[in-house]
Amino acid sequence: MSRQPANPSPRGLRLYDDDGEALMSNVPSDHVTLLPDAARPAPEKDRIRILWGQPMLDDIVAGRYRTVVCGVNATDNSHGIIAQLATLLPVSQWSAATVTAHARMFMDSIVRHGGADAEPYIVKFDMEHVEVLGLLRPHSRDHFTLADLERGFRQVSRMLEGRRERLPVASVSFLGARSNRLIDESAGAEPTFETVLRTMHAVGYRGDVYPAPQAWTLGNIGVFGGYPFPPSLDEMRRGGH
Repeated sequence: MSRQPANPSPRGLRLYDDDGEALMSNVPSDHVTLLPDAARPAPEKDRIRILWGQPMLDDIVAGRYRTVVCGVNATDNSHGIIAQLATLLPVSQWSAATVTAHARMFMDSIVRHGGADAEPYIVKFDMEHVEVLGLLRPHSRDHFTLADLERGFRQVSRMLEGRRERLPVASVSFLGARSNRLIDESAGAEPTFETVLRTMHAVGYRGDVYPAPQAWTLGNIGVFGGYPFPPSLDEMRRGGH
């Protein structure tokens, strides 16, 4: 006979068949606490959707996106998501080495023709059913800054505007990266996820964003499924309830 869940769901709602609810109660594993944001501060089309708990690579390989935004550099991309995509997409002719060679050729041209002042540039990689827009890390640094992120996503937003064939689009969060770190130079450390979202949103990006997998361990902190966040968060910051 099936055991009853230790804490029955409200109003008789059940999530799993058979013993599923009892087995999945208080599971000691990585998780997020997703909060409802019913009082949305902006229409759906003006929001960034946050894909908590979803495997980005699997979603891309499954063909859920036509465009992906990530960081690339002219030195070594073997640890980046673009190298993993090149391996997983069966018809892609790219590899970590050819991605880096292409980025290096692009970077050499920028430096040769005095275009470094306009960095970072967007380098396109056609991987058959998905186009990767690579935010090229400036040649003089081993990391991105928030100013780089702002300029890069302003250009990404322009490249997406009116181009329905490039939608839907997803981006990495640029946090927790190994090859292309994002640094808030005023603090000398990574910015918050909220700062990243605010920067992307301010310059017109309205696609999906996948949080860094490390964020899945912060189950004690409530998160929202989209940005801008509900006004209630700012109200609590001001001491409200």
